[in-house]
Amino acid sequence: MAITRIERILILCKTYPSPSGKYAETSCVAGMTESGEFIRLYPVPFRLIRDDLQFKKWQWIRARIQKAQKDHRPESHTIFVDTIALDGNPISTQNSWATRRSELNKLPLFSDFADLEGARQTNGGTLGLLRPARIDRLEITKADNADWTAEELQKLVQHQNQGGLFDDQDHRDVRTLRKLPHNFHYHYECLVDGETRTYRHKIADWEAGALYWRCVDEHGSDWEAPFRQKLETELPAKDLQFLMGTIHRFPDQWLIISVIYPPKLAANRPVQAEMIF
Repeated sequence: MAITRIERILILCKTYPSPSGKYAETSCVAGMTESGEFIRLYPVPFRLIRDDLQFKKWQWIRARIQKAQKDHRPESHTIFVDTIALDGNPISTQNSWATRRSELNKLPLFSDFADLEGARQTNGGTLGLLRPARIDRLEITKADNADWTAEELQKLVQHQNQGGLFDDQDHRDVRTLRKLPHNFHYHYECLVDGETRTYRHKIADWEAGALYWRCVDEHGSDWEAPFRQKLETELPAKDLQFLMGTIHRFPDQWLIISVIYPPKLAANRPVQAEMIF
């Protein structure tokens, strides 16, 4: 029998949901334990969970988990959703993210993607923090299919016949998930010993998807300008970092699963040294 345990987890990432045969839709959630270890929770049918159990990015939770049986990535665990307990409010951004930075400083921070991939090949880690030297541009391309397939749509509407997930007395009215009709990739640079290395990775962060729909709802066909303003100008002006994660079926392929953007500190302000690999 698989061993379970109660773990306290700081949520750092929720990916944009995708259709699921079992839960209608699921997200990949990633975070860190109190001891500073990465952890991945999947599948999480987040939008179908009762409101009082829904957690936010930068919020501590407690839940019973066990090592995933079908996902051999070392950080991957199954979460028992009905055991989730919120542990306080999301961590404050006060004092230039001081408390958030204190938690992030427990994690290794890479300055070059090649080193992150090298660490995966050596140690098996499939989650990691990366600080790019510069964002070159945001690439926006049309998705292969702008709408859900019939099979995907069938999965997404399952909850309408299931009642409230994890609460039989509560019928959830969850709007059918909207498919992102575009793919978003960051082209970015890492600086290694004076050499510039360029990379391209897809953004799978739920926040990016939510930003897209907000721009569409507010600006209609003119959505792209404010969307680019946020991702190409505003975020790169901060101390931008990527939480990177691999794809289960393709362990050597990485995604930007969360964008982390603390404000830049003044040059004369002390900050804990990052770990360079």
